[in-house]
Formats: sequence, C-alpha cells, structure tokens
Amino acid sequence: MFCNQCEQVAQGGCIKIGACGKKSDVAALQDLLVYALKGLSLYAVEGRTAGIVDRKVDEFAVSALFSTLTNVNFDPERFVTLINECVELREALKKKIQSAMGNTEFSEEAAAFVPAKIIGEMVKQGAAVTITPNEVNADVASLEQTTLYGLKGIAAYAYHAQVLGRKDDAVYAYVHEALRSMLNKELTLENWVEIALKCGEVNLKAMELLDAANTGTYGHPVPTAVPLGAIKGKAILVSGHDLQDLEVILKQTEGKGINIYTHGEMLPTHGYPELKKYPHFYGHYGTAWQNQHMEFAKFPGAIVMTTNCLQKPHDSYRKNVFTCGLVGWPGVTHISGRDFSPAIARALELPGFTADTPGKTVMTGFARNAVMGVADKVIEGVKSGAIRHFFLVAGCDGAKPGRNYYTEFVEKVPKDCVVLTLACGKFRFFDKDLGDIGGIPRLLDIGQCNDAYSAIQIALALSKAFNVGVNELPLSMVLSWYEQKAVAILLTLLYLGIKDIRLGPTLPSFLTPNVLDFLVQNYNIKPIKTPDEDLSEILKEEPIEA
Repeated sequence: MFCNQCEQVAQGGCIKIGACGKKSDVAALQDLLVYALKGLSLYAVEGRTAGIVDRKVDEFAVSALFSTLTNVNFDPERFVTLINECVELREALKKKIQSAMGNTEFSEEAAAFVPAKIIGEMVKQGAAVTITPNEVNADVASLEQTTLYGLKGIAAYAYHAQVLGRKDDAVYAYVHEALRSMLNKELTLENWVEIALKCGEVNLKAMELLDAANTGTYGHPVPTAVPLGAIKGKAILVSGHDLQDLEVILKQTEGKGINIYTHGEMLPTHGYPELKKYPHFYGHYGTAWQNQHMEFAKFPGAIVMTTNCLQKPHDSYRKNVFTCGLVGWPGVTHISGRDFSPAIARALELPGFTADTPGKTVMTGFARNAVMGVADKVIEGVKSGAIRHFFLVAGCDGAKPGRNYYTEFVEKVPKDCVVLTLACGKFRFFDKDLGDIGGIPRLLDIGQCNDAYSAIQIALALSKAFNVGVNELPLSMVLSWYEQKAVAILLTLLYLGIKDIRLGPTLPSFLTPNVLDFLVQNYNIKPIKTPDEDLSEILKEEPIEA
C-alpha cells in the first residue's frame, strides 16, 4: 500500500498499515474504488454532453468517494460491494449513452475495468492502481493528489447535503470532470493548478449547500451553554457529524429514559433549535476523535458513529459501538435504514450514569447568523480599538506531536483580541474561559468543520462592512489539518484569494517543494513556528511573554 492523504502519515506515506489503522487490503480496495469511479466518470461526463444525467450515478459517486476519506470505513467487504455497484452503474449508463449517441467507447482501461470475483484478487487489482511517490512528473502528481483529496472533502459535504435533500448539478458535474481528468496523462502543471483551484470553488458551493441543508432543516444555530457533566440515567453517545442521524436517534429514544450526549464534532449540534427542543438531549461527553479509546471505554452506554472519525474499537467497549451510514469496522454492528433499535437496546442493557456528575459548561452556536446579529457591536469594537484583532484558530485535531501549539497560541492571544474557532481542533482549548470584550465572548465556537462556510461568510461580511478586502481585515487564520475536508477548505480559501494562512502542525506530504513554493509565492502560506513568534509577527510586536 501507499497512502499519504492525512497529516499523520509515516514519513513520506504509509506503506504497511495506515496511521489511522487502515490495513493494506482496505487501502488497495479504496484505491480500486477510486479507479472504478474514474471509469464511471468518463461516461458521466460524456452523458452530460447529450443531456443524459443519471442522479443515481451522481449520488453514488459522492457517497463512494466519501467512504474512502480517512477514518470512515475500514470494512473490506463493504468496499467489494461498492466496487461492484460502481461497475454496474457504469455499464447501465454506458447503455443509455449508446442508445442516444451510438457506440461510445474509451481507450482508457478504467472504462472497461472488470472487478475480480474473489476479494483477494480484487485486492491485487487495487494494488496495481495505487498511487506511488515515484511519478515521472512529481509536481503534476502532487497537484493531482491534492485535487483528489480535495474531491474527497467535497464528497463529504455533498453527501451530508444530499441526505437532507440539497443537491446541485454543478457539484456532481465537477466531481466527474475532475475524476475523468485523472485519467488524462497529457494534462500539464498549469492545467492541474486550474483544476485544483476549481476544486476550491466547487467546494464553496458544496459547503453552501450543506449550510442551507442544515439551517433549512434545523434552524440557524443560537448561542447555547452545553454541560460537560452527566445526569443519572441510561445514555447514548453520538459521534461524527451527521445531524439527521442525531435527529432520528432523538426521536427513537423519546420516552425511553435514555439521555443523549454528543462527542467530538457533534458538540455544535446543541445550538440548532430543532434539535434543542428534545428534553433528553443533554450534554457533551469527551473531546476529539483521537481520544476515543480512552473516552469510549469509560462511557457507560451505547455509542453511535455517524460519519468519519472512527478508530479501531477496543475489545473493552466494542459491543457498545454501532456504525451507520458509510461508516464501518469489521465485526462492529452496523445500523441499516436508520433503525437504531440495536443501539437503544444496548443502552438499556448498560448501567448508564448511576449518579449526577457536575461539570463545566461550554458555549457553542456562534454561527454566521449569531455573529452577524451583533455585527454592530463587533464593528464598533474594532473602530474604538476595544477589539484589536481576530484570530480564526480552526481545523482538525489529532494525536501527532505538535498540536499543543494551538492550545498555547490561544492562551497567549492578547485580551483585546477575539478567537473564532471551528472543527475538532477547538478541543485543545474549547473549555477555557477567555472572558469577553464589551459583552462579546472572546472565544466563539462557529461549529463543525462542516460549518466552515459560516466562518467564510463572517469574514466576507466583515470585509464588506469595513469596505476592505478580506486580506486587509484585522483577521489571521491559524489552521490545523488532519484529513481531506481540510484540504478542500484550504483550496476554497486559495480560490477566494485569501493569503497569509498559517498551517500546521506539519505541511502535507503530498506537496512537492515546487508546489509548496508556488503556494508560498502566490498566497504566502506559512508553516506554524512557535506561538510567540507567530503572534509577534501577526501583531507586529515583541514576543509575548509567557
């Protein structure tokens, strides 16, 4: 295997087992699925030229691509099913196109790929199409990989949007066009720069769709105090990102004496009015995804994983874990059709919390509507000098050393500055009391990584209010990355022309020196240094005293 799509890869890339726990057979099957999707996309693009659009093909492509994102699906049998379904859809679409346009054949092998009948042979097929670091044109390969990983991020956002009924053909068309482009070996470096920036543009549309899906279904988030303690009673812990799964769980547990807790990126769901109305939707338990081995082992109820962020469950709590949607792990009970009765039954068997456990509360729900609702105070605060600077400290958390930088950075941000945050990177500092400036909290939790659209809209609204470009605002972005949604967001920021982004804890291994130099020269992307150095450079001050 060779995999370099996440931040925690071994040096250069994982070649025996993924840092995420992904085994080589699963890695090969994921690569084979992507290869099969490229063949499907050849026909999807061709079909669109004749007005043939198969929505089943579009939605499958997004779902299948999302299933290859880091920490989603580790079950090889599920990938066998997806690969076979992909080829069946390709052949059915091919027949439709031939009926309308006559004989349509492609020279690319992916267009006629036939999966092996047994899984071991299919794994060998996958190994044969796995990317390698020894490409003839390393810079072209680097941008192609960057685009592929950005596509996986788009797929995640588009999948969440489409399950709530929000779809846009422009997103599906680009996904197919980009996948098809990966079979074209004549494309130049300049072609791939254009395709990668287009990925950022389309990801903005995908995030907008998801924002509309979430807020249109559950209302705009409102500032909400979320308890970190527990109350006596049976319990289910919901992790991942999917709001609809959480809603269904809340409905199916009504009147059963089970309290629902969130974990990880589900924390911001407490701010949605249509979810807040359930009285048994209590609080938040635990922190970010990489701590689940310790946290899940202590949770006295059932645990439901709704999307990416799954780690290999330990035997001590494996029977308590349930997956749903695209998530999977061999031997873990999978929920089908959003019937959560197996998880509910397990929660009723387990002891739950035997006593109330007091804890802190944290605030969430500061999405764009909430922040812009006090825009006059924010603007006045900046004009009066009460607010000197805004920092967006956001992104993914992880276990690799170096992420304490973000905790220390936030702790050292001067008291006349505001910290905006989103995604699971906030768990490095989410429970810190930073106080407020004129009634505006100094720490504003915008939401999930899926809510990056809100952060972008806040920045654009402030730039309009001050009549300056985003790059001229007293706003600095200090980002952490781990998986492919972060890649998609970064491409969106580049598409929007945003510069001076600080990125860490390490730079992506799939960026060659030349591609990195291009980003530095054109966008002034910078690796993080130390909190003191970065704050000093941003605020043009002497290093901040500890």
